[in-house]
Amino acid sequence: MSAGARSSARVVVVGAGPSGLRVATDLASLLDDPVLVLEREAVAGGVPRHCDHLGYGMRDLGRLTTGPRYARIMVARAEAAGARIRTSTMVTGWAGERGLEVTSPAGREVIRPDVIILATGARERPRAARLIPGVRCQGIYTTGELQNEVHIKHRPVGTRAVVVGAEPVSWSAVLTLRHAGCRTAALVTAYERPESYAVLNAIGRGLAGVPVATGSRVVRILGGQRVSGVEIERVATGQRTVVACDTVVTTGDWIPNNELARAAGLLLDPVSRAPVVDSALRTDRDGVFAIGNLVHPVESADAAALDGSAVVAHVLDYLGRGSTHGSGYLELAVAAPLRWVSPARIDVGIGPPRDRLLMWTDRFHAAPVVTASQGGRVLARRRVPWPAAPGRMFRAPSSILDGIEPSGGVVTLAIEG
Repeated sequence: MSAGARSSARVVVVGAGPSGLRVATDLASLLDDPVLVLEREAVAGGVPRHCDHLGYGMRDLGRLTTGPRYARIMVARAEAAGARIRTSTMVTGWAGERGLEVTSPAGREVIRPDVIILATGARERPRAARLIPGVRCQGIYTTGELQNEVHIKHRPVGTRAVVVGAEPVSWSAVLTLRHAGCRTAALVTAYERPESYAVLNAIGRGLAGVPVATGSRVVRILGGQRVSGVEIERVATGQRTVVACDTVVTTGDWIPNNELARAAGLLLDPVSRAPVVDSALRTDRDGVFAIGNLVHPVESADAAALDGSAVVAHVLDYLGRGSTHGSGYLELAVAAPLRWVSPARIDVGIGPPRDRLLMWTDRFHAAPVVTASQGGRVLARRRVPWPAAPGRMFRAPSSILDGIEPSGGVVTLAIEG
């Protein structure tokens, strides 16, 4: 396609990961016009393509499968429903309020849909962004980079690794290292207990024999051309030890892939840096929605996919009415140790996806009680039967908002226990 050419599509989804493929599948089965999915990678399917282990599909498919198989199923379903998936296609900018500048092997073009759905996902902060000192050398990866090397490019990564983090994704890194024949010497976390689920911690420590160094942090990476070890410091005492390794994997510490949202000037949450959405997953720009791990970095793939299903009715409503915005919003805020909440706005007539508020905490709570306050008054308290822990999503039922006053101002969520 020649430079400056123009294409049209009624709905464009940016990103062919789980949430993008799910919304494309559901919309394509309901609309006469095709739904167009733009994916910058050469193969659609998102992060699960790299994760060759079980743990995918339970929430949305109703069965457990591996990441690559899950990705293939999602792609096949979208194509069978009539969605058009264009890979190796990069959205490079905006052409007005709802136009996309697109570059692909066919050339450059501008697409002007009625609705744009951003489903660009999230990524882990690399070593440099975490300000870990030491040499720059071979053998340092994020989990995504590691899985790409092992499962997509089939390259060796080393023989002995240290994993920075003890989140659920950290154990995914351990499985990938094990698949590559690389032993994990330790997981290292500054928290006093591992951030991951108890069952994963038990399996990892017991069956895989991987120790977790809690209350510790990696303060220096050693080596020359390749990593030779890491220096680990006990947070409480400052005592340091050196662990020999030839591979370092930094896990978690998620940030949204928000470059396109920032280029559009969409309102971003000041902490998570995700686009601010309301309970219908609408951004502050008319006709632009945001879903999946772009707006809550980070949920599991199957949970993110359910965002794609949840937004369908709101997209259809917009296509029918020509306006995305409701009659009134309530802003949500959080108190420490909570960092952020998604959605950050509640349309007074619409509940959030799956009737859940998604939050991130900096402190472990074994038996948390969530409170909702408005105008300095506590309106509701709810005890939830699951812990809140750093490094993984904390979910609270949106019914905690049932008693709020539509005209009462900002609602603040806090956590006790």
